[in-house]
This record gives sequence, structure tokens and C-alpha cells, in this order.
Amino acid sequence: MAAARRLLSLLLPLAWARPGGCSDPPGGGWLAGTVPEEERCTVERADASLTYSLFLQRFAFSRPVILRGVTDNSAFRALCTREKLLAAFGARPVRLSTANTYSYRKDTLYFFGDNNFTEWGPLFQQYVPPPFRIPGTSPAYSFGIAGSGSGVPFHWHGPGYSEVIFGRKRWFLYPPDKTPHFHPNETTLAWLHHTYPRLPPAERPLECTLRPGEVLYFPDRWWHATLNLDTSVFISTFLG
Repeated sequence: MAAARRLLSLLLPLAWARPGGCSDPPGGGWLAGTVPEEERCTVERADASLTYSLFLQRFAFSRPVILRGVTDNSAFRALCTREKLLAAFGARPVRLSTANTYSYRKDTLYFFGDNNFTEWGPLFQQYVPPPFRIPGTSPAYSFGIAGSGSGVPFHWHGPGYSEVIFGRKRWFLYPPDKTPHFHPNETTLAWLHHTYPRLPPAERPLECTLRPGEVLYFPDRWWHATLNLDTSVFISTFLG
């Protein structure tokens, strides 16, 4: 019970940022992509009226859920437009793990290179300051920017939350006892084109596209892969 209470309470950091009174360019100035969404979302959605007891009963240890209306990240969105990030950090090289394209290589690229993803501390500290970290937990916060068509191949770890600031991110999820068929060095986009169409309906994953203003929760050890439909700016909270 205490562990589940901590899981739910970690939504609080995501709700910290408040409206900043400024208008964003459409989509933050980031490029829209052409990768298609799923035909039908099969991940259950809930809103801010979801109670703690129902979260425990229905989702915390059993299945993913997309939560709507639990965040207001307007102030953080204002910091994450393409213009502002390019001006502040566009020339900085980063160490890029290519697990979002090809699993195990690492390269040094500029921040806004193709299919880019990086963990980035200073800006994120403005969104989740130390007073909002929950005592007794050791969450890892990840801030990323990724190009259309990029994504992370299937993997699993502890439970977590993911939120999209700009763009759209498509998710594929399997329960712990159902290992997906995939190659670790194949991109999620290649898996979608080559493997997904051959899957019988009963063997297809839960899937849905996450949009700004929504938070995906996934339980412990659930397999998941992601595919960025647009250039996406996102935040994830990993709890194990």
C-alpha cells in the first residue's frame, strides 16, 4: 500500500508548473510528422476524478492507464519551444545513446541532431525543484527531445509515468508474462512496418498515442516500446 501511495503521489511533480501567461507558436515550433496513429486506442483513459483507492484497485499493480487533466505544464511548455531551446542549447554536444534508434551504439551529436534524445538536468530542475521530490523514493527524471519516426524498442523496468510536452508519442505495451517478438537492434518504426502487421489480433499489444496534457502510467515490468509521431518533447519519471 505504501509503495502504491508513493506511485500516485509522484504525479505531484508533473502538476507543479502553472500557466506563464505567454503564447506558444503552434506545436512549440517543432515539426509535425507523418507517422500514423493507431486505429483504436486500447489503453484505458481516466481523468483527475480518479480516486486513490480506485487507482490502487484498477491500475497500480495491474495495467497501464492514461490520465487526463492532472497536469498544467504551461510554464514548462514556454521554456521548451524550439526557438528557446535552440537559442540556449543548440550548439552543445551531447552523448547520445542510440537505444531509441539502434539499441547499443553511442554517438556524440549536437543537441538537435536527427532522432535526438538526451537527459538534460538544468532546465528540468525548473520543472521539478527539490521541494517536490517525494521523501522515501528514488525516482529518476528524464527529459527528452526526439524526431519523428524515432523511438525506443521494447524493454521493461520499474513502474513509471510519461508526459508529452509537445508532439505525439505512440506507445505499445505488453504485460510481464507476454514477451513481445522483436529484435533489439531494430527500430520501433521498422517493427511497426515488418512485425506488427503479421501479429494475430490476440497477440497485438495495448497501444495508444499520448498527446500534450496526458500522462501515461505503466506498472512494474511491463514491456513497452515508443514511437514519436512528431518531433516530441517529453518527460518521464522512472520509479525503479
